Amino acid sequence: MDRYEQFRQAAISQGIPDDEIGKFADQLRFAVWLGGARTGERVVGQEGGLPRLPVGTEWPTDGDGYALPFIASIDCAALPRAEGLPLPADGSLLLFLQHEEDVLAPFSADEQPEHARVLYVPTGTETAVAPLPTELEGTNIDGTPLLIPEHELSAWVEADLPDWMGETDELEMEFQPDYVKQLFDDLKHFDQLCEIVDSLWPGPGKRMSTIRVGGHCMEIGGNDSPWHEMATANLKNRPEAGLDRAETWDYSLIETEEHRLIQDWVPLAQFYTQSDVHYGCFLISFEDLAAKRFDKMRSFTMFSE
Repeated sequence: MDRYEQFRQAAISQGIPDDEIGKFADQLRFAVWLGGARTGERVVGQEGGLPRLPVGTEWPTDGDGYALPFIASIDCAALPRAEGLPLPADGSLLLFLQHEEDVLAPFSADEQPEHARVLYVPTGTETAVAPLPTELEGTNIDGTPLLIPEHELSAWVEADLPDWMGETDELEMEFQPDYVKQLFDDLKHFDQLCEIVDSLWPGPGKRMSTIRVGGHCMEIGGNDSPWHEMATANLKNRPEAGLDRAETWDYSLIETEEHRLIQDWVPLAQFYTQSDVHYGCFLISFEDLAAKRFDKMRSFTMFSE
């Protein structure tokens, strides 16, 4: 029995109507969390250190030719499966990010990010440990090393609900988009459904994850959300959105586009950086993820202060 069916059966047993169960389940996602591997646990990847690049492949660089810091490698075949998350069945994902530059870079809907990269290495590809580029021998502006110390990673699956479900008091809901207000109004057994999720998947306790694959996008800091940035970028060429002047913005169109993106896209990786105030977020559409089009990833480094 998969996790969605576990949830459904538990909700049915408590007498919750099918339509509510379905609407709530549409918000429920499952994510693979990765953290430092403990003794005896299956190793699914490596955080920091030096990557194994395909033979003949150069270390990824930004537009000025500077090498991008290596974040982690993830062995897709070793990951536990998470329902609804169409990761490759095998091969490896290599993540690179220069967070200090990415946080300042304007978002482009049409071009891959200059300061972030995801490389997919198919199974059977001949690889070699890449030598450290000279420019990564130093530190970031905040003094943290550009070469992240190496750690082995293990993984487990967690249930994940959107942030708004934890902020449902009257004052918080006043600022939510209309589709959220309508959904919350439709879910008469909201608290009961949340309790079912908590009872089935109580969370990792004190265990920390350093990388999260799948689930919902966390929104950190006071900047616009990634969904808002993507929505306004997608609508910039549509005159009816009124984005040429702030006073003419059609916020209903923006909300509709944000809702579509939230449904169609997923975090490929969310992770803490070496900085205390920067958080990496790589997003990709479900369609591109299933097709292994990792050049379609979009990066949003969040600033927490």
